[in-house]
Amino acid sequence: MTGQVGWRRLVPAAWLACLALVCGILATVPRAAQAQDGSALERRVKAAFLYKFLAYTEFPAGAFAEPAAPVIMVVANSEEMAADLAAITAGRSVNSHPIVVRALREGDGVLAHLLFVGGSDCGRAARVIRATRALLVVTECDGGLQQGAVINFRLVGEHVRFDVSLDAAEHNNVRLSSRLLTVANHVQKGAP
Repeated sequence: MTGQVGWRRLVPAAWLACLALVCGILATVPRAAQAQDGSALERRVKAAFLYKFLAYTEFPAGAFAEPAAPVIMVVANSEEMAADLAAITAGRSVNSHPIVVRALREGDGVLAHLLFVGGSDCGRAARVIRATRALLVVTECDGGLQQGAVINFRLVGEHVRFDVSLDAAEHNNVRLSSRLLTVANHVQKGAP
């Protein structure tokens, strides 16, 4: 079953919370910088979404070694995204778990609660996903869901949106809030 969610079906509280966070981040970016570097702005918006995804994800019971263990966010193929994400999450926690952001180096095989694989090379994204034990996998390449991502960013017009694979979420034993699914551009269940 596949379906798309329209504006009329958005959950106001969830959408407003995401929108408020993104607008707060955008307000800190000078207009000249926005005009000069659209990719930096896009990256900051994606970083804000990555942080918000944590609040709408239920990880499996064994995902944390102890009650106050950190949420590990790993970023592959984008040092800039790792820096932006570290700045956004500094001093914050999710469900009493502090957030730790790490940049993934080639050959690292790490455990991550959230893995973001940057770049448009889906072959490389697939290799990183296979080499990393991650629960919530987010990509930004065309076909990212087919590579095993739970969430894949895409640009619709000039706006950052995301698609969701419920099959990948189920395979990784994570549950996504209906509020998150409501604001998704596309929710996929079953073969595309």
